[in-house]
Amino acid sequence: MRELILKFGQRLSSVFIEPGLLRAAGRWIRKYADARNVAVISDTTVSGLYADDLLASLRGAGLTADLYTVPDGEDSKTLDRVSGLITLLLESGLHRDDLILALGGGVVGDLAGFVAATFLRGVRWVGIPTTLLAQVDSGIGGKVGVNHPLGKNLIGNFHQPEFVLIDSRVLGTLPEREMWAGMGEVVKYGLIWDKRFFDDLENQLENLVALNHEDRVDEVVFTCCKIKAEIVEQDEKEKDLRRILNFGHTLGHALEAATDFQVFRHGEAVVHGMRFAAWASTQKNRLPAVDLERIESLLARFPIPGILEALSADRIVTCSAFDKKRLRHGQTLVLLEEIGEARMERTESIKKMIEEWLGHAGR
Repeated sequence: MRELILKFGQRLSSVFIEPGLLRAAGRWIRKYADARNVAVISDTTVSGLYADDLLASLRGAGLTADLYTVPDGEDSKTLDRVSGLITLLLESGLHRDDLILALGGGVVGDLAGFVAATFLRGVRWVGIPTTLLAQVDSGIGGKVGVNHPLGKNLIGNFHQPEFVLIDSRVLGTLPEREMWAGMGEVVKYGLIWDKRFFDDLENQLENLVALNHEDRVDEVVFTCCKIKAEIVEQDEKEKDLRRILNFGHTLGHALEAATDFQVFRHGEAVVHGMRFAAWASTQKNRLPAVDLERIESLLARFPIPGILEALSADRIVTCSAFDKKRLRHGQTLVLLEEIGEARMERTESIKKMIEEWLGHAGR
């Protein structure tokens, strides 16, 4: 068992990592959450794979548990969906001392966490992330929210889960594309915080995606969670340091929005965003050229969609203007000083930078 405890003043939020945790969820909730009624929110695909085991575990521990499913994909992250779920929870008689449990990837975690943050002005919730991306990133740190037609995650809050249960065995049902998408966020942690971790990933990338060594996968997930915990504990509400976790996300989110969330998985768009941010770091005489070469070489190993020829710099910039991290004085980019060290920089010339990078990247 690997365990992390995140401290936010007097509040604690724990992360537990061990193969097989999903089938033991009922025991953990009885032990740590002291809840009697649990509303499980999942999507149609994940619920078909794991809801029976989870509900059996919850009910076997003497809990009342009901399942609520939403369609797969980003289209479920809307205020209409939130309102519909809240109506169902009210009709079921869920109380403020009950619990919401998110079973799924990043979409379900964001949605269910936001429902928990707003239902009856806030109820407790627990996460069981089922994708690599959610296990190492979106499932940790308490960011919850939904999308707006003008951009991703523009409506949201910070609402920490009581705890997160991470079971690496659920990754075995993921399509290979989803594993690669999650690995994009894994690489991010090495780039912004831990050079030695990046060195290890250069040697193990494909083996990790193939899940060749279960214990090594757990170790990588733990390392990512530990890095994020160190950052989030210092800056829960993203006022300063936590912004470095957005490395690659300014362009990444813009690419997702510019293609109506129909082309890229989130991690795939972030890989393009990291390529852009690393290149921009070198252009601003920060990142050494030898580091840029290593980064580009590693990211070139990701089998992801290219940037579409029909996608103009104007379209990307328009979408980036609705980035939730944008401040009044202009766009803020996360850049690298070197592999393992990131910093923030304001820029007023992002359109020119994107145009130049598109030429450099050859789309």
